[in-house]
Amino acid sequence: MISLTPHCSTVLQALTHTDRPSRHGLLHGALFLKGDALSVLQKQWVLMKTTSRRMVGGTPAPHVPWQAMIFLGDSMLDGGYAGGALISDRWILTAGRNLFVRKSRQDIQGKDPVVPRVYLGISEREEANASTEVAVERVILHPNFQNHSDWDNDLALIQLKTPVVMSTKVTPIPLPEADRDLADVVGGSGIITGWGWGAMLTPATSLRYLILPLANHSACKSAYKHVSFAPNVDATMFCTGSGKNQENVCFGDAGGALAVTDADTRDIYAAGILSYDKSCTRYNYAVYMKLTSYLPWIHSVIRGDTESSAGLRSDAMSKMYSWQPLV
Repeated sequence: MISLTPHCSTVLQALTHTDRPSRHGLLHGALFLKGDALSVLQKQWVLMKTTSRRMVGGTPAPHVPWQAMIFLGDSMLDGGYAGGALISDRWILTAGRNLFVRKSRQDIQGKDPVVPRVYLGISEREEANASTEVAVERVILHPNFQNHSDWDNDLALIQLKTPVVMSTKVTPIPLPEADRDLADVVGGSGIITGWGWGAMLTPATSLRYLILPLANHSACKSAYKHVSFAPNVDATMFCTGSGKNQENVCFGDAGGALAVTDADTRDIYAAGILSYDKSCTRYNYAVYMKLTSYLPWIHSVIRGDTESSAGLRSDAMSKMYSWQPLV
């Protein structure tokens, strides 16, 4: 994500959970709050200054076990790197556009998707090495994804050659149930993590996160109606607005999952995959592929979840929300 300039700040929430086991498999996910946690969440928006030059508004994240780094090349002309989300022991979701990058300094776009290098279990960019790399078997674009210049159906699945070993560092995030409604998300917001660019046009060296509000769909659609090379926001997409002090996602954050908490079930799940990450500080809205619209395509790759995985997600989310003083 875009990180903060010295005078930017981010809005954070606190989150707590119980030891109640998950009722759902990987498709449904689980992170449970204590009985009074919802009212606490609504009161615990706070501001914090930070000194990062990356994510335009962001805080160093605790370890996020579902976060993947999609490495495309050392040079930004070769794509640099992007985000992804581990959704089972052999599958990672990312944005399809991430895999169509410049193949040379002559600005020639690749006609075929790049098979990237993938790293799991890392928070620092320097941790992307042979010990954290996972071998890729194949890349599968959504069948209706057209090309690198189109945001429609902007999803890709990356299959790993061998299942990853689940641990405190590596565990998947669930996908939503088909009937999930974003209107039922705790706090009307979600968490996005990434190593994207910041105000100084430099990528983050450490994983960072933002809590961003879910945005009005019509307002987001209207905002990009006359913007060149921007998505035509339709029913398969949703948007987040910028945080306070204009913190937002930026180049390099695409492919990351927006993690949210359902207000009724207290489940944490990936609501969307970030597609349009160019909002930075110029535009208010980031655009995501709404995963409930794509479950028929991806449901066959889902494998069972575990109580241990749910606990690891809970710990990571709790730290990101609560590492701030109360109002």
